[in-house]
Amino acid sequence: WDTKAIVGVYRLLQRIWRNVVDEETGELRVGDEPADDDTRRVLHRTIDAVRDGMETLRFNVSIARITELNNHLTSRFGEGSVPREAVEPLVLLLAPLAPHVAEELWHRLGHEDTVVRAPFPEADPAYLVEESIEIPVQVNGKVRARIRITPGLSQDEMIAAAQADDQVKALLEGKTLRKAIAVPDKLVNLVVS
Repeated sequence: WDTKAIVGVYRLLQRIWRNVVDEETGELRVGDEPADDDTRRVLHRTIDAVRDGMETLRFNVSIARITELNNHLTSRFGEGSVPREAVEPLVLLLAPLAPHVAEELWHRLGHEDTVVRAPFPEADPAYLVEESIEIPVQVNGKVRARIRITPGLSQDEMIAAAQADDQVKALLEGKTLRKAIAVPDKLVNLVVS
């Protein structure tokens, strides 16, 4: 514990407050418009990570993920209206770590009951799955390209996707493919001569 580090916690709480409450007018900056899919994905990954961090007593992980969610909301919505769909779970995630600030924000969001009585957010598994991942493609052991694939492809599908890439096609042109190795969701290595 470092007493000089408390300023970082104070700044985080200020940034969260500013995402919910306009500093000049004191009015809520929260709107009822639905969140976009990118925000939902960040939100549900945060819920999953914070829940895990709380259960394993790794509070620093929980705080880091709350910070990432808040930074996403700040960059995505700036001075505009932040979706209630993202703000309410953020306040609930903050409650075990900063109960007084979370309680005040919860009441400003229009809730009569205490934040302690609200159920802790549950992550939607549909938003935890990566839609696509980037993997390296090696030719003779050296990374020559990166491709985006759907997670869970078979080794043959990964190799086919690598060979379909324009950059890889150019490297394979006029050469004989001796061996193709695919590590699921990690990399493809093509050995040519």
